[in-house]
Amino acid sequence: MFFFPFGTREANRKQRFAYVTLLLAAVNVSVFLYMLYLGVSFGEERLAGFFGDYAAVPADVTDGTPLEAGIFTSMFLHAGLLHLLGNMLYFLPFGDNVEDRLGHLRYLLFYIACGLIATLVFIGFNANSTTPLVGASGAIAGILGGYLALHPRGTVKGLLIIVIYITKVQLPAFLFIGYWFLTQLFSTYASLGANVDAGGVAFLAHVAGFIAGLVLAPLMLATVKKSHPAHEQSSAAAVED
Repeated sequence: MFFFPFGTREANRKQRFAYVTLLLAAVNVSVFLYMLYLGVSFGEERLAGFFGDYAAVPADVTDGTPLEAGIFTSMFLHAGLLHLLGNMLYFLPFGDNVEDRLGHLRYLLFYIACGLIATLVFIGFNANSTTPLVGASGAIAGILGGYLALHPRGTVKGLLIIVIYITKVQLPAFLFIGYWFLTQLFSTYASLGANVDAGGVAFLAHVAGFIAGLVLAPLMLATVKKSHPAHEQSSAAAVED
């Protein structure tokens, strides 16, 4: 059984166009296309060198070279097409709503902060690992946490696929995102003690990013209300996107 989200429904009409969400998605896709270009044009060795320069390697950070370890740039690298598509699938339906509530600049800072926190928490628990950590998953997990904090009564629209049966359904956001978080939490527990250098999904980064988003979003929203109170008094008409 698979559920593919493609939109959401909230009580308040959006007031801002999601420039930053689209820009972040474009940057992720562009970097991936550049990586494909490197691999096809110059070979796997050149691509591996690119990863080495811009991925986050825990052992490098704990050795005292954080500025060279890619703790920021790693958020824009992906290990493959499915990795990229999976992240964008969860990013686009929720990111625009978080951006609308926080405002463009606060949202960008929120995205980066969640990604950095996710990366640093993962590094803290895997300090000696030499396996590069890549992907926007930690930041996007923060977007999911932020959406749940800002739209606890929101609805997620998507396609439910059971074997060959496909239907369009709507689920409460707290149910969909809550289930996602529990799977990440249990997967993190199951992976404790595993050999990180063997590769795999960094579930701990997802959990850390989600919690960061859940906490940071309301705090940043408070600054929006102080500077733009009229925005929070927008129409209560339900809208779909």
